[in-house]
Amino acid sequence: MTVTYVIEGSGITGLDSFWDAVGEAVNGPGGYFGRSLDAFADCLGGGFGTPEDEPFVIEWRDHARSARALGHEETARRLDRLLPRVHPTNRARVERELAEARSGRGPTLFDQLVEIITERTGPGTLRLT
Repeated sequence: MTVTYVIEGSGITGLDSFWDAVGEAVNGPGGYFGRSLDAFADCLGGGFGTPEDEPFVIEWRDHARSARALGHEETARRLDRLLPRVHPTNRARVERELAEARSGRGPTLFDQLVEIITERTGPGTLRLT
């Protein structure tokens, strides 16, 4: 039996609300499923709420609205908050990514989340509706 986790994209207004939505989709109200890109990828790797022995699908409803909320502006906001804490060897890369996001270029948080889901779960697991 395939389990379907539904992310309600209409309620996503930024990254924090995405973490809430995916946590609830997988683990119920108040559920946790990562609150950073790395933690999210780890959770998708198994053992943190996804079925380890059953197939699952992630259905991301109203993904176009989520894509706007997780666009360049929100990406820049995340990178701006991250910059003071990055390791000195990563500072130049994060500064470049921040400059790109501020100018409306480069991958967005939405793009990164879709990539993480696809890489961690394989083809056909993510349904954008």
